[in-house]
Amino acid sequence: MTKSRARTRSSRIEKVVGAPGPHPEHRDALMLFGQFVGSWDVESHQRLPDGTERILPGEWHFYWALEGRAIQDVIISPPSDERDPSRWQMGDYQTAIRFYRPADGTWDVTAISPPFNQVHRLVARGVGDRIVLEGTTPDGKAERWSFHDITPTQCRWRGELSLDGGKTYVVDEEMTLTRRTPP
Repeated sequence: MTKSRARTRSSRIEKVVGAPGPHPEHRDALMLFGQFVGSWDVESHQRLPDGTERILPGEWHFYWALEGRAIQDVIISPPSDERDPSRWQMGDYQTAIRFYRPADGTWDVTAISPPFNQVHRLVARGVGDRIVLEGTTPDGKAERWSFHDITPTQCRWRGELSLDGGKTYVVDEEMTLTRRTPP
């Protein structure tokens, strides 16, 4: 395929899937996740089952999608320029689609992680100055993800699991996101 045909095909894909911004019908509500549109550098602190912690760098990219009615994101760890696809278990490569549900003001989130053969379904909502996503892991444990300490240039993300049906949670991962590109 020539470079010209590849660019044309790429721009068609962007036109079909992408969007230049939020759909006007729910512009303000869409900014709950729309505020993250752009690229971020990530420092992930993961707590392993044996109690040790590992720190992994990564990148997280958020885009408007589906006529601006949704946000799609891709998280890559380690970053793409350091990633060895033959060693997938050393990080992650996943995508999520997040779309707003005007009927109840929540977001439906589906995150797909091929390296770990997982699909996560969560419901998200703004809670004070945080964004909280709640669902169940593929193996049936309650999980909670949240964005907090959100500023235009930095925020924190936390992943928590419950081993007692949602009564208590333990942190299994925390990430610091630092904006790479302007919104």
